[in-house]
Amino acid sequence: MAAEVLSGGAVRVDLYDAMPSVGRKFLLAGKGGMNITHSEPYPEFVKRYGQRAAQVAPWLERFDAGAVRAWIHGLGVDTFIGSSGRVFPTDMKAAPLLRAWLQRLRGAGVQFHMRHRWLGWNDGALRFATPDGEIAVQADAVILALGGGSWARLGSAGAWVPLLERESVALAPLRPSNCGFDTGWSAHFSSRHAGQPLTTVAITSTNARGEQVRRQGQFVITATGVEGSLIYALSADLRAQIDAGGSATIYLDLAPDFSVQRVHDEVTRPRGARSMASHLQSRLGIKGVKSGLLRECLSAAEFADTERLAAALKMLPLVLKAARPIDEAISSAGGVRFDALAPTSMLLALPGVFVAGEMIDWEAPTGGYLLTACFASGRAAGSGALAWLARR
Repeated sequence: MAAEVLSGGAVRVDLYDAMPSVGRKFLLAGKGGMNITHSEPYPEFVKRYGQRAAQVAPWLERFDAGAVRAWIHGLGVDTFIGSSGRVFPTDMKAAPLLRAWLQRLRGAGVQFHMRHRWLGWNDGALRFATPDGEIAVQADAVILALGGGSWARLGSAGAWVPLLERESVALAPLRPSNCGFDTGWSAHFSSRHAGQPLTTVAITSTNARGEQVRRQGQFVITATGVEGSLIYALSADLRAQIDAGGSATIYLDLAPDFSVQRVHDEVTRPRGARSMASHLQSRLGIKGVKSGLLRECLSAAEFADTERLAAALKMLPLVLKAARPIDEAISSAGGVRFDALAPTSMLLALPGVFVAGEMIDWEAPTGGYLLTACFASGRAAGSGALAWLARR
């Protein structure tokens, strides 16, 4: 995006990438369906950036979800809005969109240099490791769009952190975002239910402002804990709770389609010779992994107490002990702090050097919000660099 803005400003643009081809994480984001942005109203959209909403808003004001869709259409790719409000290319694929984009950039004169890994500076020149040895490049303006710390095999390994620390750039530690969490399952539960989805459930948790938040959706049981879209949507607050207190507790509603009273009535209804497990399946549809969770999280005495069991079906406490490693996360938090940046996205410690994307300290849930802000930040950095060059 930065290259697109700059090439439209009649300057020479060279794009250096450490990988053999560009856009590898972009292509991964499109695996299973390219969710490019979201259609919800702007006031709700910008709230998805949580504690960084005020800092991300200036990017989005210049390039919002509607602008993203118009940009895609300009590349000859149609889009549609899914039932969840998420926006997708009509064919659901990332590769055709990326091909059309690269063709336009090359047509605008952007030069691509692959297998060039940035090593920092030497006397003001950019150092790159290449298959033919190290080279030095002089540039009038530099934009760093180096990604966060997740998915190292696709290029975003956070290797730039010590390079910027050496230049006195203020950074926040890179942390996993949109990630799974460890719970400490018993071997019995893990062996029986790892990989199974929990559909039609709701989670109640506490956000950064101390407010209770309830979300409904689905997630997956893993060998060590939980992951999936419903967990990812809450991951920033859950991570903060673990940092502050060593653990975070979420409360599962295993029967969100039934009221508290209905669940109570069905659980306490006389069941004759049937087992409680059979009774719960016939009256409330609780079976499989949901039944296993009750056994995992409740003691035998609690499971046998119909009052406690009924309450647990609507508010089953689950303790999360740690976030999964950052390289497993969909995205990362942390990076270049906003107070290290000018409004133009230029590093205050390094005049003429601009930053964009996930290497800046913001985060957002999945659903198109990550890509939209990355696009918008790239355009902001490109515009900042153009203004810098014009002043010179």
